[in-house]
Amino acid sequence: MEVFRLSKTKYKSTLSGKGASRYGARWNSQGTELIYTASSRALAMAEVVVHISAETLANDYYMLVIYVPDTTPIRSASPEELPNGWNRFPYTPGTQFFGDRLISENRYGILKVPSAVVKGDFNFLINPFHHSFKYIKIIDEEPFLFDQRVF
Repeated sequence: MEVFRLSKTKYKSTLSGKGASRYGARWNSQGTELIYTASSRALAMAEVVVHISAETLANDYYMLVIYVPDTTPIRSASPEELPNGWNRFPYTPGTQFFGDRLISENRYGILKVPSAVVKGDFNFLINPFHHSFKYIKIIDEEPFLFDQRVF
């Protein structure tokens, strides 16, 4: 499987989860490392666009294509089992607990969750502590320029 991540140039060659752990995000609390990826390039862009504006837009992004072996154990979460308000903004501690549990249990290399930004699409959250992580690799990276019409 291939998943996608829009990353600033400075971090484009590293998959660590350390960036997400600095502040926490929808699916992880502060201090918990988790790598956010998307099922498509368009979703990867949309997930970033909701956090920036035309004024704060930098032209130092890369679109990463990440290979995930088919043998990587994936936990697919359905909307019914997610915490109430999982797709609200701001997100709730319940969603962070849900993702943190993936890391602490360490049974899955990937948590597949529905996107809060684009209904019907999915994010793939990579667990950097799972034994399968060593086989997950960046296989392509290319400069990404936002079309100004997005803003």
